[in-house]
Amino acid sequence: MVSLSLALLIALEAVAIWFAWRAIASARTSQGAIGWVVFLIAAPYLGVPLYLFLGHHKFKSYIKARKSSEEVIDGLRTYREANAPVVPPKFPVGALEEISDLPVVRGNDMTLLTDGASTFKAIFSAIDNAQSYVLVQFYIVKDDDLGCALRVRMISAAKRGISVRFVCDPVGSVKLSQGYRDDLTAAGVEVVEPSKMRGPKNRFQLNFRNHRKTVIVDGTTAFTGGFNVGDEYMGRDPKFGNWRDTHVMMSGPVVAQLQLIFAEDWHWATGETLIDPLNWQTEHAPADKSAMIVPTGPGDEMETGALFFFTAIANARKRIWIASPYFVPDVDVLTALKHAALQGVDVRILVPEVIDHKIPWLAAFAYFDEIREAGVQVLRYNDGFMHQKVLVVDDHMAAIGTTNMDIRSFRLNFETMAVFFDKQAAQSVSDMFEADFKKSFVLEETLAEQPRHIRTGAPIARLFSPVL
Repeated sequence: MVSLSLALLIALEAVAIWFAWRAIASARTSQGAIGWVVFLIAAPYLGVPLYLFLGHHKFKSYIKARKSSEEVIDGLRTYREANAPVVPPKFPVGALEEISDLPVVRGNDMTLLTDGASTFKAIFSAIDNAQSYVLVQFYIVKDDDLGCALRVRMISAAKRGISVRFVCDPVGSVKLSQGYRDDLTAAGVEVVEPSKMRGPKNRFQLNFRNHRKTVIVDGTTAFTGGFNVGDEYMGRDPKFGNWRDTHVMMSGPVVAQLQLIFAEDWHWATGETLIDPLNWQTEHAPADKSAMIVPTGPGDEMETGALFFFTAIANARKRIWIASPYFVPDVDVLTALKHAALQGVDVRILVPEVIDHKIPWLAAFAYFDEIREAGVQVLRYNDGFMHQKVLVVDDHMAAIGTTNMDIRSFRLNFETMAVFFDKQAAQSVSDMFEADFKKSFVLEETLAEQPRHIRTGAPIARLFSPVL
């Protein structure tokens, strides 16, 4: 028995050493590599299982699958010239076009949706009026009142002869009943079964989650933003109170870009390439806003999520206002925020006072003193829970989507941001921020002045920032 235990311990140490080498070879920062090496070698019985769940930052198999859907991407690139903006955006778009592999296109319109009632009224109306097809993707779908309302719409559309495709993240929607999916399938909705999807399916496999929220109708109307499908998003959960979130409804050629991202995710999940079944030609909207979709995630060779925020911050000249439910930035983004503030840019970070996930909520306090010292203003929204992922730069760029300002969104989740290079769009988002600021308070206390549980919990929680 002793010899068997010793052999298992040696084997575990060998695995830990191998994982430690992989961490050294692949970690983006030396701090991250050192953290994994020390943890794996010192406590392999804890480090090895955690590394299996959390230690990978690139989804190589997704990258390979994406290459096999290049036909869709190549076809979409042909519309670059036809939809190029007549007047180039004031915001330097080169970096965003490079990381997204998509162009800025003109002829778009957008409508902000700032609560659950307006968001799902618009989504349900679009589904009810679909003429050809409906594409639905959410991170979280629950089998509650709102989830059932979505199911009714999808089933009704399918029974009218509309092609409906539905996919949700296996971990985010782990509580969604099989009966929900069976009802959809019986009505003719094409449903991606979690057990048949490639990639992580187990709730303990925390990395590589698809955090996108996308609804596309007929290739002409599209939605994305922070709302998932659950009653709490309608403000019905007394724990969270009013749910403050933002979605955006879009029309114009930018819809084809969001549709492309859905097609890539669908191809990854099912192997089906969505080219002929979908409409890739969208008429220009009279508003003629320039826009693009910036998809990010661990299927990209570069750290595209962090690069998106870095690009926005680095190009701000007057202001950059950012709303995110979580604030756990990496070193580069943290430095960019401080540098912008030191340069005299009006930098404001809007975060929730209400807690939904305790560890990232605590970790944020470990960063606040550092950015406030450089001149960044931190505002805490306290009229219910704030979950929106929005930013505005100067008076000519605004973005709404799914990306939180944390390392998980930067590196470990698949995300999408809809970006508009338009004065009117920026003004709409700015007005929305101003309304939110009135329901917030400016953080004045340092970490040392916070209650004991925050003073002690924040630095400990920050240690987990690479996986938050």
